[in-house]
Amino acid sequence: MIARKLKGILRELILPGHPEVGAGNPDLRHAWVRQRLAALPRGWRLLDAGAGERIYQPDCSHLAYVSQDFDQYDGTGDARGLQTGTWNQRGLDLVCDITRVPEPDGAFDAVLCTEVLEHLPDPRAALAEMARLLRPGGRLIVTAPFCSLTHFAPHHYGTGYNRYFYEKVLPELGLHVREARTYGAYFDYLAQEIRRVPDVAARYSKTRLSLPERVVLSRALGVLARLARLDGGSSELLTFGYLVEAEKPGVDPGA
Repeated sequence: MIARKLKGILRELILPGHPEVGAGNPDLRHAWVRQRLAALPRGWRLLDAGAGERIYQPDCSHLAYVSQDFDQYDGTGDARGLQTGTWNQRGLDLVCDITRVPEPDGAFDAVLCTEVLEHLPDPRAALAEMARLLRPGGRLIVTAPFCSLTHFAPHHYGTGYNRYFYEKVLPELGLHVREARTYGAYFDYLAQEIRRVPDVAARYSKTRLSLPERVVLSRALGVLARLARLDGGSSELLTFGYLVEAEKPGVDPGA
């Protein structure tokens, strides 16, 4: 009995605990996107712009789902930063530049674009194309990181986007921002990066953390968990990302 208790205590010291802090990305984002997709009316035609492996296609069974991507990432990229290893884009409906989609104006009732903007050399041009493709009354659902590590390199051109980007650019493109919310906050973000330390240390410092070092990380997570529970708005400073829903004003003349 004593040996089991000691083993449990040691495991808690070695392994980062406090699962409530820094571990909600990307689950919070997925939940929000799926909620927004479920709220779209049955039969709406939706473009998944920069669809990648089309992870949200199963959530669009009530919609006329169309996927688009440039289909030039293979999972290894330039082998720098964070890569996926494999990447399956078979079955895309449209293979093209996201700023030049071969569909007429107002061809879609909704456009979905998740975790794509940071991979585009000209995100404003891409959003302008999405605005063109939306019919009046159509919805745009967008997510992108507020701050991100290098990933999918060399196709990584921006580390993230603040609320002010959406509040300025989307109205300029004729879209009304219905919602722009954060998920995660300052202490969550710090905790997320602390959780990465063992893997980053192994890759870039060629070393494994010692037991005392792991204890330090675990105790740091405990501090961040306490501060996160007391948080009164640090997401304005740093957050995982923004969840944005916008609408193209007007009434569809064909409705």
